[in-house]
Amino acid sequence: MAYIELKNVTYTYPLTKEPAPKNISFSFERGKFYGIIGENAGGKTTLCNLLRGLIPHFYKGKLEGDVLIDGEDIRTLDMDALSTQMGYIFQNPFTQISGVKKTVFEEIAMGMENLGVPKEQMIKKVFEIAELLKIEELLQNDPNALSGGQRQKVAFASIIAMDTDTFVIDEPTSQLDPDGTAAIFEIIHKLKELGKTIILVEHKIDLMAQYADEILALEHGEVIAKGSTKEVLSDFTILEKGVMLPHTALFYREFTGRGHAMESVPVTKTECIDQLKSRI
Repeated sequence: MAYIELKNVTYTYPLTKEPAPKNISFSFERGKFYGIIGENAGGKTTLCNLLRGLIPHFYKGKLEGDVLIDGEDIRTLDMDALSTQMGYIFQNPFTQISGVKKTVFEEIAMGMENLGVPKEQMIKKVFEIAELLKIEELLQNDPNALSGGQRQKVAFASIIAMDTDTFVIDEPTSQLDPDGTAAIFEIIHKLKELGKTIILVEHKIDLMAQYADEILALEHGEVIAKGSTKEVLSDFTILEKGVMLPHTALFYREFTGRGHAMESVPVTKTECIDQLKSRI
């Protein structure tokens, strides 16, 4: 049985006529890394809100079809229980920080404190997570005085501390430079290695190609492509629908268009280099 399953899901926000996601059907398995891509205002964030249960428990509107988590309808799920199972990391790290804690250490520990985790266990876990994310030097800093990249790492740490099985992550690198972006993807990769389920909305398609197991592409709220990362990101037809492809795929099109041969459409830099080396 699929872990999370969407069956013909359509959702319309209050006071709007056009549905955001339209007739979406897709299944998520445990332990996989899923990338959600597509044009701006294409329904990606709404899909995150569906998976997290904010729709229909917070955003009312009209929900048609079924969103099932471990076979249970999202409409009947207890939101408090769901919040311990599924962590949500927002696009803007400045909205993720509580604003009430004086140190990063306290910010990371806050969720565990609310759950009544014993003090010794809580302290040990904060240090373990800080080491995992390489933010030990920030633990005594004021979380409200951090940079965007540092706040994003602390946001990840706070969610990891809750020991959730699944991470729904909405464009975490939108405000970060290349170094900050690479650091966030390294964290996400570590979470996948720990067996976590990752559902990531992201525009940086080359990194998505490198890390994701499967891709779901949306346009105007509808699914235009889904499947393995290799399959979706080597499909040139989605370029016409506002979805970018990796630079390696674009290189393939240009290179083969000039009469050169390549084995297949490469979607990662490593794959592209290996194919070019084999021609020598």
